[in-house]
Amino acid sequence: MKEITELEPKALWRQFAKICSIPHPSKHEEKLGAYIVEFAESHGLSFRRDEAGNIVIRKPATAGYEGHPTVILQAHMDMVPQANSDLKFDFETDPIRPYIDGEWVTADGTTLGADDGMGVAAMLAILEAEDVPHPALECLFTVDEETGLTGANQLGDGMLTGDILINLDSEDEGELYVGCAGAVNVTAYFEYNEEAVPEDAVGYEVALAGLKGGHSGLEIILQRGNANKLLTRFLRENPYARISTIDAGGLRNAIPREAKAVVAVPAERTADFEKAALAFEQTLRHELAQVEDGIRFGVKRTDKPTIVAETDFQRRFVAALTAMPNGIMRMSDTVPGLVETSTNMSRVEMANGRAQLLFMVRCMVNYGKPQVVAMIDSVVSLAGGRIEAQGDYNGWAPDPNSRILHVMKQGYEKRFGKMPEVKAIHAGLECGIIGAKYPKLDMISIGPTMRFPHSPDEKVEIASVVKFYDFLLDTLKSL
Repeated sequence: MKEITELEPKALWRQFAKICSIPHPSKHEEKLGAYIVEFAESHGLSFRRDEAGNIVIRKPATAGYEGHPTVILQAHMDMVPQANSDLKFDFETDPIRPYIDGEWVTADGTTLGADDGMGVAAMLAILEAEDVPHPALECLFTVDEETGLTGANQLGDGMLTGDILINLDSEDEGELYVGCAGAVNVTAYFEYNEEAVPEDAVGYEVALAGLKGGHSGLEIILQRGNANKLLTRFLRENPYARISTIDAGGLRNAIPREAKAVVAVPAERTADFEKAALAFEQTLRHELAQVEDGIRFGVKRTDKPTIVAETDFQRRFVAALTAMPNGIMRMSDTVPGLVETSTNMSRVEMANGRAQLLFMVRCMVNYGKPQVVAMIDSVVSLAGGRIEAQGDYNGWAPDPNSRILHVMKQGYEKRFGKMPEVKAIHAGLECGIIGAKYPKLDMISIGPTMRFPHSPDEKVEIASVVKFYDFLLDTLKSL
């Protein structure tokens, strides 16, 4: 922790180190929220907190900027809690352990929380600075962005009065984001009958690990392995293995990295089963060699389960998982290289007569979401289940006449000698929801360079943090 506080800009990194020391996974941001409130009080700044837990801190304009439009800076307090399976870690009590790894800062076995701790730290650094010229500021700290943008959806009335919003949640320095995807959460439910395990069966745990995972919007274009899909493939290829339980994947917005199942295998087929597992691992390593370099797949004997799913349900359920849409569904026709529509089969649970699947469907154009939801519904219905779709929110459409876009393009070129890239992002930014509540806002999103958010490989580039912060200060000064 000490070594990162020596990095530049020191004010930002000092705040980021503090954020890392305070547990703040999604839906458990109360400790970080308390710190932010205490920060406002100790610096004599007015603040307001709504019922959802969102916080706005206001700072008056510096001398000479009193007549300029009020600027809203915005970031979310929560982080995605993902840890390597061999690490004992409690995100609700344990601090993140960041360290410098060459030109990057990363964490020891867990997500770093630079998404969006960097944005929160930048706002706190600006709020406490006495030598940064700026218009009147409203710094909005939202809760629970990662599991459904809850804070933005429940933003209290009258929390904001500003004219311009700069979101600090993008993940590539030198890029200005002017649009984002909308999304909808889909949950599929199944019920099934169980039956006793044959006496001569042998219990096995099937486990897949070592995949890179990542953000289900930003990294979906990389077409990494989905642990749920790959485990399904093995189970389908070995139908004599009777399924007792499945515990696969994790959060809706993270590409699944690990998957496990407990099965019962007829005693006379154990050699075949173990041989099939060895061959399957080699097949995965060969097929995914360009995108995955740490695949681990295997089976090991375990206590024989007492019950398994009935044969007919197992057949239908595995068939449904196999046929389920996952990954890129359509690329954009107007923005080269941009994913327009995708879905992520993020979680598979099966135990005690009930099974549940979690999906996040993303789309840059709102009419694309219902089509993918209909595909999921069709597959689930054919297999005897049902779905619920919740948390539907629209995307953020780019505004080519945006004043803040014009100002920031000119400012970036002036400081760095080149034009920034203007992009839209296949991920849910809170701009879409906040913009719907405050339709006159002029919005843009920026951030430092991060890689592999939502996974324990998450890291932020040190040099990009300097450029990101300097550019943000320049922007406030130019406004």
